Parts: sequence; structure tokens; C-alpha cells
Amino acid sequence: MIYIETPRLKLRDWKDSDLEPFQYLNADEKVMRFFPKALSKKESDVFCQAIIAEIKECGFGLYAVEMKETKEFIGFIGFHRATFESDFTPCIEIGWRLKKEAWGKGYATEGAKACLEYGFEELGFDEIFSLTADINEPSKQVMRKIGLEFVKKFDHPRVDPKSMLRKHVLYYVQRNVWQKE
Repeated sequence: MIYIETPRLKLRDWKDSDLEPFQYLNADEKVMRFFPKALSKKESDVFCQAIIAEIKECGFGLYAVEMKETKEFIGFIGFHRATFESDFTPCIEIGWRLKKEAWGKGYATEGAKACLEYGFEELGFDEIFSLTADINEPSKQVMRKIGLEFVKKFDHPRVDPKSMLRKHVLYYVQRNVWQKE
């Protein structure tokens, strides 16, 4: 099923043919530089199954992203229920991960803007959050471009306290603010 279409992208259900490029994406040290580690093939497959299960359970999730022109899988953009212990969870998080060959072309911004519209208009979300490691400037830039506002910095409880990735930033937008834009 295709959930969202933009001028250049399709955000859709996952296919078996996505597994291998997804493994490659998650094993890429540059793509995973703002995560605790790159993923093995097995870890990537487990992650993909969790994504698919969340879509089936919730009716939303991290959608596979395909280039319309080439039908090439380039990563994911979509929603996730963040449930780790914090003063802002549980919440709906918007996120993205694209292969490095797709960086710098505006795909994350294009897909995430369309996701916000889908989340507010079709899924009825009241607010959408996004979070990342504080040092992840590219994702913070996308968050700002799609209209999310900075809320705070926090220590992510699932990241090693000694890691430079522990310090995270939280951004969000409410439906009534988004509708004014």
C-alpha cells in the first residue's frame, strides 16, 4: 500500500526486496554515525520486522521510501511510537533514515513535510515530536525546515551515559500550530 506520495517519492509498505538495501543502509557507518552502532544483517532484519509489526498494529509507522522515477528504495520516513521513559513519552515521533547517496537532495524534508500533513489530516495526531542526538545537525536542520520547534535537550535513557550521543534534542509541533503555517 502507498500511504503518501510527493512529487518525487512514494512512502509505502515494505517489500521483501527492501531487506537487502535496508541491511546495506543500516550497516553504513556514515549513515549510522549518530546512532550507537551500525547494525548487522540480523539486527537490520529484526528492526524491519518491528517496523512492519508497528504498521500492522497501529496503522502507521516508518514507511519504506521509494524514488518515483527509478522505483529505488532509499530508506524510511514516517512515524514511531516512542515509549522509553521520559516526561514527554509516550508520544508519536517522526523520523527518517536515508542512504547517503540520497542526502542533500531535499528528500527527507519533502517526505517529512508530507508525513506531517498525513499525520495531522489523516491519522488525527494532535502533536508530533522528533528527537535526535544533539550533534546531529543534518536532522536538526530537517526538523526546523518542516516547522518543528525546539523544546529542550535531554539525556536519552537508552543511550550509554558515557556516549557523546547521550545528549539529545526534542522538537515538536502541535496540529493547531501546523494548520496556521
